[in-house]
Amino acid sequence: MTGSSTPFNRRAFLGSAALAGAALAAPAAFAETPDAGQVQYEDNAYTNPRRNIASFRELDWQDYFTNTKNGVIICDTVSRCLHFWSEDLSVYKLYPTSVPVAPEMTRRGYTSVVQKVPNPSWRPTPSMRATEPYWPAYVPPGPDNPLGTRALYLSWQYYRIHGTHDTRKIGRPSSNGCIGLYNQHIEQLYDLAKVGTQVVII
Repeated sequence: MTGSSTPFNRRAFLGSAALAGAALAAPAAFAETPDAGQVQYEDNAYTNPRRNIASFRELDWQDYFTNTKNGVIICDTVSRCLHFWSEDLSVYKLYPTSVPVAPEMTRRGYTSVVQKVPNPSWRPTPSMRATEPYWPAYVPPGPDNPLGTRALYLSWQYYRIHGTHDTRKIGRPSSNGCIGLYNQHIEQLYDLAKVGTQVVII
């Protein structure tokens, strides 16, 4: 693998991801799931304004890390995808993601997984409560929870890599800062990642 920007077969990848996620498609009620801020739809000469957009590019872990101790994760906010390599490099995974709705909500740099939580509960941050006072103060685990079925807590307060029940968010700017995956993908990543897995958000 090289550090070049050679694109993946995006249509085939998204098609398979969409088929895999069909069983988890959310009813209309989940469109109001709090996580999230406002889903943004691109509209230009090359895109359908209501289409999930992700332009996968090949990345090399060696361009970002000096070693793969505990495994490594690259969250690419430009391509809207997450790359995972296991410590022994026997496992490589690429997943489509959601990304923050605005640059000022996008934190970039190095962090790590500090906690793994199955079926997480969710509480809005103080800034979310200030701007969205109608949001509930607490959402228990379940289909209305914006963190989906699994969450990897990062060393940065309030930042997570997590699932989502609202599959329309994947491939779009649709979060308040977190990185979201289809539930079946976060469940795979949850099993692969460790407390201590290295993470970079670019």
